[in-house]
Amino acid sequence: MTTEADDLLEAEILRHALRIAAEEASIVVVQSAHSAMIAEGADACAGILDRDARLVTLSTATNLMHAASLRCSLPAVLEDQPIDAMRPGDVFVMNDCFRGGIHSNDLLIFRPVFRDDRVEWFTGTLIHVSDLGGSSAGGIVPSATDVFAEGLQLPPIRLYDAGEPVEDLHRLLALNSRTPERVMGDVGALVAGVNVAAERMDELASRYGTERLKAGIDAYLEGTEQRMREELSQLPPGTYRGEYTTDGDGIEAGREPVVRVAVEVGGGSEGRIRLDFEETDDQALGAINAGFSQALTGAIYAVRCVVDPTIPMNEGCFRPIEVLVRKGSLLDPHPPAACGGRVVAVTAVCEAVV
Repeated sequence: MTTEADDLLEAEILRHALRIAAEEASIVVVQSAHSAMIAEGADACAGILDRDARLVTLSTATNLMHAASLRCSLPAVLEDQPIDAMRPGDVFVMNDCFRGGIHSNDLLIFRPVFRDDRVEWFTGTLIHVSDLGGSSAGGIVPSATDVFAEGLQLPPIRLYDAGEPVEDLHRLLALNSRTPERVMGDVGALVAGVNVAAERMDELASRYGTERLKAGIDAYLEGTEQRMREELSQLPPGTYRGEYTTDGDGIEAGREPVVRVAVEVGGGSEGRIRLDFEETDDQALGAINAGFSQALTGAIYAVRCVVDPTIPMNEGCFRPIEVLVRKGSLLDPHPPAACGGRVVAVTAVCEAVV
């Protein structure tokens, strides 16, 4: 006979197990990486998502500025790579900043996790690899006026096919780097991270059963959403406006692009917040543009600054928050805009909201 206390205890154990799976993956990536940016700066992230691209859990000991990157880029993988055609051991890579990525040097890796011949979850990792071509080593090109100057662009493609490396792609990555040994070492670290997280998910599914685990995850996300809404309901209702002026993009003399936001806080028990950035200035010629996933990351980060910091980072955290950006603006530019300096725009998002 199980009691309510037993159920609550199991739910708490499961939540921590999911969180630790992502943390362990991020630690594996950082400790295995060959680039100083990762090994010393922990510029990395790991997460677990479900087959519907909902974020289940995200590492928190690494870079929080990647909060929305895995969540926003997995839909691109699912669009290009049919989920029913995936096989155990497949690993996918992408970096397209216009489809949820960040910039060329930030590689996003995904591995499907199967149960009973069906993809149920994805494990994901990302880091800033040492170099992937472009006009400047390291992928930061202040003078770039298009994405092609910033490095090799990758749509969602297979890095491993049923557990076997796609050798042509591995050679392509190495050939487009000034530091091929470090880059391929970084790629290996990314893959090691998704493999560890996939093993942990498989272990949890074996322990609890697939359907029980899925139900536990649903409850986890719903509980997070409830906590987030309770926190947001305590904010004074109304519409607030903020903006932040950048110092320019280094290319267009005299132009200082502005990020503008109207923040609508819902009153009552519904606990919601709407951040409208549609009045933000048009995209810049220089590299300070941010892809939509990066704009969302900045907005989420700013909102989390005014709520309980112990609220988990998962899909439930995102649900009460609506973020609107305008295509062609600094926060969702048209291709082939340069996006390597996106930190300028992301920081402006945070400042405008705060």
